[in-house]
Amino acid sequence: MLLLPKSFWLAAGLATLAACQSSPSTTEATTPDVAAAAPALTGKTFGAAITADGARPMSELRQVLGQQDSAQVKLVGTADAVCQAKGCWLTMTTADGKPMRVRFKDYAFFVPKDISGKTVVVNGWAHREVVPVADLQHYAKDAGKSAKEVAAITQPEEQLNFEADGVLVAQ
Repeated sequence: MLLLPKSFWLAAGLATLAACQSSPSTTEATTPDVAAAAPALTGKTFGAAITADGARPMSELRQVLGQQDSAQVKLVGTADAVCQAKGCWLTMTTADGKPMRVRFKDYAFFVPKDISGKTVVVNGWAHREVVPVADLQHYAKDAGKSAKEVAAITQPEEQLNFEADGVLVAQ
C-alpha cells in the first residue's frame, strides 16, 4: 500500500474544493425548464401509474402536435379547474392562454376536486376537436357556472383536449 504525506492529501483536498467553486459568469441566468425539473416531481397517481420522467412543459404542446390532429405525449403543467361534481376532468392552460380539457380514459378514474393550482403530469393523447354546444354547457355546469353563464354558450368551439390514461398530482 502506497502511503502519501499529509501535505499531499491537504493539497488534493484544496484543489478539489477550488474546482467546485463556480466562476463568475457574464451571461444572464435562466430559470430551469419545467421539463428538466419534472423528473424530481413526486406525488399521487390516478389511473395508470406514471412518473414525471420525460414530461414536456405545456408551452411545448403546439410544437409536439405540429400539423397533426393528435399526438401521444406526457405533459406537465398546472391544474386550473377541476370538475366539482366528481373530479371527472380538469383543465390546464395552453401557451396561448386557452384551457385544455383533460378527460380520463374510459371514464375509469377521477382526480380530487381540490387540486386547482397544483402541478400535474398527464400522460395520454392530445388532440384537436370541435366541442359541441351541449358538451360545453355540460362542462360549464360541472365547473359550477351559473345558469346564465351556461345559457350564454351558443357556439361550438375548437379546442385542444387531452385523454389521459394516468395523472400524477405533485405534492
